[in-house]
Amino acid sequence: MAWRFFSFLSKIKSSKTLNPNVNPSSTKSPFSTSFLVTKTPKSLKKKRKPKPSPRTTPVQTQPNRIHELERILHRDALLRFVTRSKLFLSTQPEHVLRLDDAGKLHRELGFPRGRKVSRFIRRHPLLFQTYRHTDGKTWLGFTDLMEDLLAEEHSLMDSMELNRVEKVRKLLMMSARHRIPLSKIHHCRTLFGIPDDFRDRVSKYPNFFNVVIDNDRRRVLELANWDPLLAVSALEREFVVDEDGAKRKFSFPLKHGKGLDLEVDDKKKLDLLNALPLVSPYSDGSKFDAWTLEAEKYRVGVDAYDRNGVLIEKDPQVVFNEKLYKYAQVDEMEPGSDDRVEEQHLS
Repeated sequence: MAWRFFSFLSKIKSSKTLNPNVNPSSTKSPFSTSFLVTKTPKSLKKKRKPKPSPRTTPVQTQPNRIHELERILHRDALLRFVTRSKLFLSTQPEHVLRLDDAGKLHRELGFPRGRKVSRFIRRHPLLFQTYRHTDGKTWLGFTDLMEDLLAEEHSLMDSMELNRVEKVRKLLMMSARHRIPLSKIHHCRTLFGIPDDFRDRVSKYPNFFNVVIDNDRRRVLELANWDPLLAVSALEREFVVDEDGAKRKFSFPLKHGKGLDLEVDDKKKLDLLNALPLVSPYSDGSKFDAWTLEAEKYRVGVDAYDRNGVLIEKDPQVVFNEKLYKYAQVDEMEPGSDDRVEEQHLS
């Protein structure tokens, strides 16, 4: 009988060595009595990368981007809600709008579709405010500070109206057939400091402008008469004062080998091959073919030669935008906000 007892003990020891992690309590109850969380929390789970969407995927690749221009676009996208809302509310009676209607006008007010407009209003408490009317509806309107800024903007536009008219005349003189659609001028009005109601102010200057209807049923602004005093670019004025300094802006000198043993006059003749001609942006460029070298030089001349003479450094819209940046609290927004990404892709 003793050998049976010792063989039973040996079986128990061998079973414990084969499975040393056996839970003795598991034989008592088939259910677990542990209070520990066995599931992985959502915050610790790996997030799936979203599929690329044409709405958020940039068209340009990263190496081809110009960071200075991208910074300007990013800054304008942050203030798009302020600028568009300012323009739209200015046309409304009493400068107010029902909040329910404002949530449907995402394109006019400049916020992404599907987002709440009240979220963007709270970001600019110094410019916009909401209040409840006697009818029980919530309305959106300007603050007293915003009304003062608008009044200051209108006074600046009125004081510089003749200067803006001169800029538009120069643009028409540089354009093809001396015509530009009014919609294009309205689209680029902030670049030249043109007021929002310029299309209404055109009728006050019949000696300078004519409004005609083209074949596409668009209102086109046409130059009434040619002014030779305005048809002088800023570079041509500089050429009269300092001829050598103006010529140096178009020269692209190359380093010649010492073995050529060139004299000064010979070097100047070789550098003339790489020099751009002085093209007046007010000359007629319709005679050039589209993809020839002469047409390319003419386009460079129109784009760069009179940029300082038409674009303005300190216009009323720039002054107004600087004050908007000051009071819009743009710097306090988070740098990685999703709203910024969506606002950049608004059309």
